[in-house]
Amino acid sequence: MCARVNIKYVDRDITDDDILYEDNHLIAINKRAGDIVQVDETNDEPLDEKVKKYIARKYKKPNGAFLGVVHRLDRPVSGVILFAKTSKALDRINLLFKNREMQKTYYAVVRKRPEPPEGNLVHWLLKNPQKNVTRAYDQMVPDGQRSELNYRLAGELEGYYLIEVNPITGRPHQIRVQLSTLGCPIVGDNKYGYPRGSLRKSICLHARRLRFIHPIKKEPVEIVAPLPKDGFWDKFEHLVE
Repeated sequence: MCARVNIKYVDRDITDDDILYEDNHLIAINKRAGDIVQVDETNDEPLDEKVKKYIARKYKKPNGAFLGVVHRLDRPVSGVILFAKTSKALDRINLLFKNREMQKTYYAVVRKRPEPPEGNLVHWLLKNPQKNVTRAYDQMVPDGQRSELNYRLAGELEGYYLIEVNPITGRPHQIRVQLSTLGCPIVGDNKYGYPRGSLRKSICLHARRLRFIHPIKKEPVEIVAPLPKDGFWDKFEHLVE
């Protein structure tokens, strides 16, 4: 849904249907909106613990499984998230992210047409950890993190606009606050300017694709997360790549 269907978030375990990619070194999950990646003050079971349990069950590991968190998605965001199954893979994947050798593609749904319809956004972001809110500045500010992304209008449907976003940097709430600064808050994201939130703890931001060179096999990998099947995102399927 993002905007029209009020579906309450229901906690559940990871199953084979959630797995987008897996080998001896890496595992990628199609994260549902509402899942948290790591434990927070809510004490809800985080995704990394669910994936550990999945691996332990699947491969009959009574002492548990190693799992390394290499990046995060905000709780209300859906889509592909990658974990390392070995310490060697964790170190090397961390380097890919640090060196910006991980190509990420997101899709966002907004209600205002972006102007211009395609462009590059550069801001300095400053996060308030007490309020968990990030503010964007057009110029360098003390402790601000330089943040950059490319975007393009991918299509329009019934008064909603689909934006493809390719972040160059990876900062907390980056896409959310930068699109809001453009005048295009993401549907459901009342933290960054959309007039109302969603009862299912979601916003219309989906991590669609990761492209990278496998840190161990040295082969190109592309992982694509299908859009949520929720009666709203489904309508944009023909517009995404």
